[in-house]
Amino acid sequence: MPSTKAKVSPGGRRAGRIRRERCAAILAAAETLFARDGFRGTSTQAIAEAAGLAKAQVHYYYETKEVLYRALLEQILNDWNCPLDSVTADDDPRQVLSDYIDAKLRLSWERPERSRVFAAEVMRGAPALREFLHNEQQAWVDRFSAAIEGWIAQGKMRALDPLQLIFMLWSVTQHYADYEAQVLLFMRREQLSEADFEQIKAQVTTMFLRGCGVESTVSKN
Repeated sequence: MPSTKAKVSPGGRRAGRIRRERCAAILAAAETLFARDGFRGTSTQAIAEAAGLAKAQVHYYYETKEVLYRALLEQILNDWNCPLDSVTADDDPRQVLSDYIDAKLRLSWERPERSRVFAAEVMRGAPALREFLHNEQQAWVDRFSAAIEGWIAQGKMRALDPLQLIFMLWSVTQHYADYEAQVLLFMRREQLSEADFEQIKAQVTTMFLRGCGVESTVSKN
């Protein structure tokens, strides 16, 4: 019996690859420029030039600057949320929190512009993100909160307000991106090294695990 699975032609695969590459280039350029110049100070033309594309090509993939801006913000949140997309009360809180802190700090260190774009949007009332925050992000927060409540009920974690813990995790892990100039000044660094990152991660992780009462729930490797 012949297969009913749709076949993708070489031309279709190539077109898909070109689309992915161009969209990635556009989003990367937008990330840098929105972080530096803000939404109003950034033009589609500037994004196109930074991406090595024509302005018409940018509009082909993202109809307006507003659409591109929302796509970038949603990508940022999806990447930040990814480590905890499937978290449940059956997971080990120590491992989950350690992995999440590691991932968030790494993203803040390697892609600080993302945190600055997000912070600027929230500071102006999050008009472009309001629908996403009320739907996808609220669902993510509810899942994480439910897992935390489950850990508390099972005696795996000290009793605390799940939402306040989530806020604290966000603020601490994004601090090193949003306040990078201050961090470097007081640490007397031109830039943070991998050793600096590991030291920061170890201290932040220990602080949260001890505060949550989960430091010894799993053995260290």
